[in-house]
Amino acid sequence: MKKVGVIPNINKDKDLEVTKSVVNWLLDHGSEPYLNEIVAARIGYEKHGKKANEIYSKSDFLIALGGDGTILNVARLCAPFGTPILAVNLGHLGFLTEIDASELFPSLEKIYKGEYAIEKRMMLEANVVKNDMEVINFRALNDIVITRGAFSRMARIKAYVNDNYVDTYLADGVIVATPTGSTAYSLSAGGPIVYPTVEVIIITPICPHTLYSRSIVVSPDDVMRLEIAEENQDLMITTDGQQGYKIDYRDVIYIKKSNEYTNLIKVKNSNFFDLLRDKLTER
Repeated sequence: MKKVGVIPNINKDKDLEVTKSVVNWLLDHGSEPYLNEIVAARIGYEKHGKKANEIYSKSDFLIALGGDGTILNVARLCAPFGTPILAVNLGHLGFLTEIDASELFPSLEKIYKGEYAIEKRMMLEANVVKNDMEVINFRALNDIVITRGAFSRMARIKAYVNDNYVDTYLADGVIVATPTGSTAYSLSAGGPIVYPTVEVIIITPICPHTLYSRSIVVSPDDVMRLEIAEENQDLMITTDGQQGYKIDYRDVIYIKKSNEYTNLIKVKNSNFFDLLRDKLTER
């Protein structure tokens, strides 16, 4: 019996009708659906309600119903367990969602027949060190960003790669992105587009106050060190635009490739360049 986690975005599946239809399909095919306890109660399947950790660690695969934001959140939570994700789009076309709702059940049929592949996506890990003590650890599928608040002055951030000094950025912040994240915030800040299964790390200053600051691409074996080099009352480190932590003068952030990957289920022979054209030429 397959154990399948169903993770809906309740803002996109407001009446949970898609979620309920997925649960019924799984039950009809001899599988055991795993649901958040609140969602399970709302659709009348209380006995399938599970704690979050159990959903992510014990499911054979996950069905994430939402958009790219939903996938990013699910990816961080299930990465320690390597649980594959079927990403289902319930909103606008995204870079991470594999299928839309109309393709969901034929895609599940393919998965149950073994007609699918797993695409591994590199992730990043960040450690924030304050007064020589690690205070918090993050992982990200898209990017880790240091950014200033709306009313604070420009940040001054010293950047090192493997203890080699790179530059001191006087800028609105710095983006450290994966290839998956190269089409997100990094792209709008002038960073390069990188094929999503290539393993590199992209460092891009945000609105740098110089004529020469450009993106730098380094290997997945390199370790970034970012030092907050000047007092600033309003700096944050954020991961995938969803988690945040306030950072201060003299804090040090270490960023490297994570040992964990996001495993995306692929049921279509989709072309990244077709998706790129569709997304970046939208009107």
